[in-house]
Amino acid sequence: MTGLCRQPILFACLVAVAQLRAKESTLDDLLTVQRQVQSVLDQARKAVVALECGGGTASGVIVSPQGLVLTAAHVTSFPGKKVKVTLPGGKTVEAESLGLDTATDAAMLQLPAPAKAWPFITINREVRGLKLGDWCFALGHPGGWDAARGSVLRVGKLVKISANMLQSDCVLMGGDSGGSLFNLAGELIGINSQIWRGREQNLHVSMAPFLRSWETMKKGEIVSIWNQGNGAWIGISTQGSDDGLVVQAVAPDSPAMKAGLKDGDTIVSLNNQKLAEPIEFTEAILARAAGEIVTLKVRTAKGERMVEVRLAKRPKD
Repeated sequence: MTGLCRQPILFACLVAVAQLRAKESTLDDLLTVQRQVQSVLDQARKAVVALECGGGTASGVIVSPQGLVLTAAHVTSFPGKKVKVTLPGGKTVEAESLGLDTATDAAMLQLPAPAKAWPFITINREVRGLKLGDWCFALGHPGGWDAARGSVLRVGKLVKISANMLQSDCVLMGGDSGGSLFNLAGELIGINSQIWRGREQNLHVSMAPFLRSWETMKKGEIVSIWNQGNGAWIGISTQGSDDGLVVQAVAPDSPAMKAGLKDGDTIVSLNNQKLAEPIEFTEAILARAAGEIVTLKVRTAKGERMVEVRLAKRPKD
C-alpha cells in the first residue's frame, strides 16, 4: 500500500469500507481524516521498522533519537536477545532486546548507537484522553519486510479502551505484532499485540504499561504485574501455550494461592471462556470487582479440576 495516500479516491474508499457501520461519518469527515493522515504519515513511517526474531517476523517503532524501539513482549520473549531490524530504507542493523512486561505484552529494543539521531515518533502520554470513536491508523510490516511495499497503512477507530489495552477496528495481520497505532496527530498511542482474523479480536497495548515501567524495562528487567490494576486482583503471572495459560508464578497470600493454584498449572478457561493469551486473562480480571468469585478450569499433572477464586483488592505496594 505504499503511495496509498497519494491516491485520494482509493484512500477515501479504504476509510469508507473500514467504517461502513459508522453511519455518522460523512464524506467531509472522511476527507478530513484523509488530510490529517496524509499530513503525518511520512514522518510516522520513518520510525516504523521490520523485525526478525527467533525465525518469525514482526514490527516495531523507534521512539527516541538514541534508538529505543517499542514492540510486543511476545516478539522478544526475553532480554538480551539479538534482533534483526530492517529500517524504512532497507538497511538492516542488529538490535538487542531490553526488558518486557509479560502481563501486558509490552517490550523494548535498543538499536546500536547512531552516527546521527535516529528518526523517531512522539508518544502520546495523555492515555486517559483517548475516547471511544477516535480515529486512528496502524502501521506495520505484515508478512515481513517488503521493499516494494514498505510499511502498510490501515485506518480505523477505537472501539474499546481499558486499563492497559486498546481495541481498534484496523485490519491487522501476522507480522504486524509490535507495530504501531497512531492518533491523527501522528502520536503513538498503542503497540499491536493480539492479532486474530476477526477485527473484534485485535488488541493493542496502550502506552500506560510502557510509561508505568519505562525505566525498569530500559534496564533490561522483566516486569510482573500479577494481573492487577484498576479492577480486581488474582495474584498470578501467566504465559500462553497451545493448551491454555501456564501459571509462571503465584503471589504470596493472593487469591490464587488461597485457591490452591501453583506454578506449572494450566488455566484452560475462566467462567467457561477459553483463554489463548495472558492479555485476555488480565483484562478479564481487571474488568471485575474485588469480592467477585470466578471459576477457573485448571489442568494439572493429575487431571482437570474446577477452581473457584474470590478476587481481592490490589494490595498496597
